[in-house]
Amino acid sequence: MAHPAARQVDRLQSEAMESAPPDLAQAVEGYASYLQAERRLSTYTQRNYVQALRDFLEFLKGRQGDRPPVGAQFIAPPAQVIAPGQSNVQLPADSGAINRAPAATAIDRLTIREYLSALAEGHPARASVSLRLSALRSFFRYLVREGIVSTSPVGKGFQLKREVRLPNFLSESEIRRLVENPPADTPLGLRDRALLELVYASGVRASEVTGLDLGQVSLGMRQVRVWGKGNKERIALVGAPACRALAAYLEQGRPQLAGPRATNAVFLNNKGGRLTVRGLELAVKKHARLAGLDESRVYPHLLRHTFATHMLEGGADLRVVQELLGHSQLATTQIYTHVSQAQAREVYLRSHPRAQKHGESGTGK
Repeated sequence: MAHPAARQVDRLQSEAMESAPPDLAQAVEGYASYLQAERRLSTYTQRNYVQALRDFLEFLKGRQGDRPPVGAQFIAPPAQVIAPGQSNVQLPADSGAINRAPAATAIDRLTIREYLSALAEGHPARASVSLRLSALRSFFRYLVREGIVSTSPVGKGFQLKREVRLPNFLSESEIRRLVENPPADTPLGLRDRALLELVYASGVRASEVTGLDLGQVSLGMRQVRVWGKGNKERIALVGAPACRALAAYLEQGRPQLAGPRATNAVFLNNKGGRLTVRGLELAVKKHARLAGLDESRVYPHLLRHTFATHMLEGGADLRVVQELLGHSQLATTQIYTHVSQAQAREVYLRSHPRAQKHGESGTGK
């Protein structure tokens, strides 16, 4: 029969474990489930956020060498328990403290600042630091929502000025060479032609085009229905060349790629399953190389950049392009106006009688 003192130690330890707040590792796993079930973020975003938080945990573990664990929560029963009939029964050394480090409740603003300072020492890209901050901010909002912490340590004071990088794009001749490269006499050639035409014609994201199901395509209406970021639905318009390429693939190419197991996916791989984003990337790079383009600078999202740039260059309204791209903020779309501004300057210099240099033809006096 267990000694009363031992039973009391077990009870104290059990109560301590039950009342202790979850440690960060546990909280991160709960947050990962929350992202998938409730936020419905893309798999890519979920993976990046969770990995960023695990990197944060590694940082905390690395700091524990020379000091007490950051955020460590030690729950210690009384050093001595007096048992009936005995005096001063000493607890075993390893049962006096239950290490729940690091505890979510103990992470403060100073911890976040030290983490950002440590990141800065490695001179990471601004986008990488911004991703980690976004992950931490979202994570602690989740902890507040769940009642695990009362306030978030990642407040408004932690803001990075976003680095503006102009997107690359292909010229009209380059995009023509790319989309017309796939052969029309093979199932994969028909698929790739439809893929390239569709992404350039509509500006859809890689995850949106690979996630397309047959019921989301309307060739008669020249449109596809896609699910974008935040599980938002939008209609993407498709031009006549893309519709023709898509019709040819659906009629001739897809039936030959389809395997024994039925799938509603529009774009299939050579085994009959749904084409992945990685498979799309490989196809884009393959045809870029065959078309004589620098494959290192050609990737699926570049076609989206090219779509937006060519739309604005052709005179499309900025808000129309915003709607077609599925951007929630107009500022995100405005980055593409650099081409329109360059074109406007060129037109101005060519057209205005007072804009040209003295002595050139077409100047007025």
